[in-house]
Amino acid sequence: MYAPASPFSRPIPAGDRSMSGLYRQVGVETSVSGASPHQLVKLLIEGFFDALAEGRGGMRSKDIGVKAQALSRAVRIVDEGLKAALDLNAGGEIAQNLHALYTYISLRLTQANLKNDEAILDECQQLMEPIREAWLNIAPAQSEAIGNRSVEVRA
Repeated sequence: MYAPASPFSRPIPAGDRSMSGLYRQVGVETSVSGASPHQLVKLLIEGFFDALAEGRGGMRSKDIGVKAQALSRAVRIVDEGLKAALDLNAGGEIAQNLHALYTYISLRLTQANLKNDEAILDECQQLMEPIREAWLNIAPAQSEAIGNRSVEVRA
């Protein structure tokens, strides 16, 4: 009945329902459905930066609707995606620190939205950039056992 909510998906406005927009949405949904946990976090992080850029554009063009929708999407990505995925018990101090960082970023994004403050967006971007870089660097050579064979999986 309802489509599953994705923190980085957004309804396509009636004027933007071009074929390329629809193909892009299908591409994102396909990426999510076949993604590894590492790839999902990578998609969330990239979605966060996309939403931040869109929110910044809305601020600059004084389009309150675009700004509010984009920054709300960024907050949802942080809260419902990145923060919700943390395992605070197994993740130890790193997970606790990320949880605190994500809580702070959500608060600051809300303040940026309310105050129309691009400097706060800059702060959030600077705080998330090391997370993005680290995530891109840790990925790809994971080894999974399949049956009695070990197969290398590259993300």
